[in-house]
Amino acid sequence: MKPVAIFRHTPTEGPGYFATFLEAHGVPWQLVAIDAGAQVPYAPENFSGLCLMGGPMSVNDPLPWIDAVCDLVRKAVAADIPVIGHCLGGQLMARALGGKITRNPVKEIGWGEAIVDDGEAAQGWLGDFSGKATVFQWHGETFSIPPGATRLMHNDWCSSQMFVFGPHLAMQCHVEMTPEMIVTWCESWEDEVSGLSALPPPVQTPQQMQDETAYRLPAMRELAGRLYTTWIRGLKRD
Repeated sequence: MKPVAIFRHTPTEGPGYFATFLEAHGVPWQLVAIDAGAQVPYAPENFSGLCLMGGPMSVNDPLPWIDAVCDLVRKAVAADIPVIGHCLGGQLMARALGGKITRNPVKEIGWGEAIVDDGEAAQGWLGDFSGKATVFQWHGETFSIPPGATRLMHNDWCSSQMFVFGPHLAMQCHVEMTPEMIVTWCESWEDEVSGLSALPPPVQTPQQMQDETAYRLPAMRELAGRLYTTWIRGLKRD
């Protein structure tokens, strides 16, 4: 089986639990460290699937690799090679598929909830999982739902938390978090909230995030397991 290519855009936003899940299911993976100067592959056929991680940059920034990644996503979609995106990765997918990336009404930082949309898409991806789902957030921008895609989740602070497009899954939220990643990200919290006159409701302090990790993480792992399980079913096995 060919590996899943995991694109890392900054050193602190690696694959986290996603890599752990792949390894537990016997799925090989290969890191493409964009932050370390790796070139964006030209041919998606060299991989069984593509995974795009997060990052502090904007999809609207004039970075040389953004158009190349979006082009690769379009090639993968045309070849029925599954793509999954986390936060920035979901925004890259949205842009590649015709969506827009804009500033979210408020920043979301820390533990929160997303509401599962009713419909066949949610049942196909999540089975009997419905209602509110525990997720982790760290974003100030968001995506619109591209033409032909179906929204899977939303919440009061961000109307587009997740969408699916055939076997492809784009998330604004993070479900790949580990306790270690949360501690590391909290080191940049001061920069993230700089300029805010007051913390909006969906922004937690580092202490709140770390205090809630122990009881929030198992619920998010259940959600991640369902999403990742459905996603890997579409991987190219030849």
